[in-house]
Amino acid sequence: MAIRETTIHFSEGYAMSVMWKYLDKRSAAIAAIKDYDAMQFIISHTGEEIRNSYDYMSGVGGMRLDGMPHAHNPHAGEERIINGIEEIDILKERYRQAVEYMDWFKPAWEQLSEEERYCLEAFYGDGNTYGSSAAASIAEYFSIEQSSAYKRKNRALDHLTVLLFGKP
Repeated sequence: MAIRETTIHFSEGYAMSVMWKYLDKRSAAIAAIKDYDAMQFIISHTGEEIRNSYDYMSGVGGMRLDGMPHAHNPHAGEERIINGIEEIDILKERYRQAVEYMDWFKPAWEQLSEEERYCLEAFYGDGNTYGSSAAASIAEYFSIEQSSAYKRKNRALDHLTVLLFGKP
């Protein structure tokens, strides 16, 4: 059973944080597989999100056209800039963590065979849920029985776990 840590300290490195995120290394490897697409998304879209934050910070607040009275905040411009800076800092930290994750995970992922990656993506990839449909698609793809598909997935997961964390 996996136990999540409530606070993760990334200054120790992503590999250490994932190792402490779960007590079970297999569960940590599964969590890393599930995080892969999200980390790729962060890396590819953070620049755009930072540009949007800069645009929002430098924009002028618009007039409300709904006719409702509003309280005037003389510090609204400064607050918008401060909020923008905080948001940019968060985006940069998220990006740094995603790059750190990729530096740790991607070399191990690339050492797997295409067949191993296919099995793991079918069971744990983004949008896929663990279950018989994944096993059925693997069984059909490799022309094997479903029980063999589960065994193949387990061997691939064991291989990835060793590549990420070393010997069990």
